[in-house]
Formats: sequence, C-alpha cells, structure tokens
Amino acid sequence: MNGPHDLGGQMGFGPVAPEMNEPYFHGEWEKRALGITLACGAFGAWNIDESRHARENISPATYLSVSYYEIWMRALEVLLERHGFVDGGEIDAAKAMMAPATPKRVLSPEMVAPMLSKGGPCDRPVETAPVFAVGETVRTRNFNPQTHTRLPRYARAKTGVVEAVQGGFVFADDNAHGKGENPEWVYTVVFDGAEIWGEGADPTLTVSIDAWESYLERV
Repeated sequence: MNGPHDLGGQMGFGPVAPEMNEPYFHGEWEKRALGITLACGAFGAWNIDESRHARENISPATYLSVSYYEIWMRALEVLLERHGFVDGGEIDAAKAMMAPATPKRVLSPEMVAPMLSKGGPCDRPVETAPVFAVGETVRTRNFNPQTHTRLPRYARAKTGVVEAVQGGFVFADDNAHGKGENPEWVYTVVFDGAEIWGEGADPTLTVSIDAWESYLERV
C-alpha cells in the first residue's frame, strides 16, 4: 500500500539526519514497548507481515507526528483488539473488562533468550524453478494496492538488472492478510540512479532492492 511509511525517494522531507551515537532506546518506556510487542507477538495470533500492515494503516497525520515505538504501540492495540485479546473500552479504561481470547502460547522468562536467538526465519522452499536469471533485464510492476506490499513506491515501473537469486521466501503480500505463506523466489535487482530519480540524478549511484518474483516482468 502507499502510506506514510513508504517515504523512500520522496521529495519534501529533507535529508536523512542520523543521530550520532544514538542509543538503542530514548526512554525507559521504549524498552517496555519492545518487550510488550514481542511478548504479544508470541501469542501466535498474527505474523510479522500482519504486524507491519497494522503500522502502515496508522493515519498519515499520526504516523508522521509520533515516535518509532509509539507507532509500534498504536499498531499493537489494533492487533490485540482485532484478535480478541482486548476491546477498545478496555484500552481507554486501562483495565480488564472482558474474558480475553486464549493465546496459543505465553512467553515465559526462560523462553526469551532462545526465542530471540532463533529469530523468525522466513526462507522457504519453492517447488518451481526461478523464472528470471542473473544478468536478465526486468521491469517492476506498476501497482498501488490498498493491501500490504514490500515493493517500495519509488521502485515501481522501473527497469533494472537481476544481480542475484536469493532463494525462496514467504510472500509477505499474502501472509499479511491470512492467505498463507505462498513462498516465491526473491531476486536482488539493481537500478541506476537515473531510472529511479530521473533527470539530475547522480550517474554514479545505483539502487538495489530484493523483489519477489510476482513483482517482476521480463523486458
């Protein structure tokens, strides 16, 4: 979907200004926000792609005016209510008022370190052979779905060259909406600066993205 999260290559937002020696957290509450989000994710009621889509659906005015972990918490409230763990009245009242859904699992302290070290691998086998090969010229699709997609707005309807075949991975566009993992081949595609930014682009720049197979068409 097109939303406030998809700012890559967009004009009017100024240069990226990294914070020197930036700490992992800017406040104690951010540590708790991360912990709560991971603990609730362990319930097994949603996947990482649905979680991302919940953040994308925050209104642009709100998304651009709040901090990183505020975005996480606002999206978490949506997910908890969607899957029956709380309702809006409970969130407003800050107290339990109903019997919640039963989670598939509850994250205990001794489970945290193994879970974090394992991560969430999303590589999967694909039954078909790759459609595209290294060195082949491809074009990305020109679409603007209202649903989740991992193809950035700046890289749509652009022509590039396949640099690598990365393997099979969960297709996030489907997985975010309960349609299954439906793994596809993922390719690293390289574009030159002019293709992405047009006239006036630095001719020495290239941009690489990892694109699922269904994002691409042969040129």
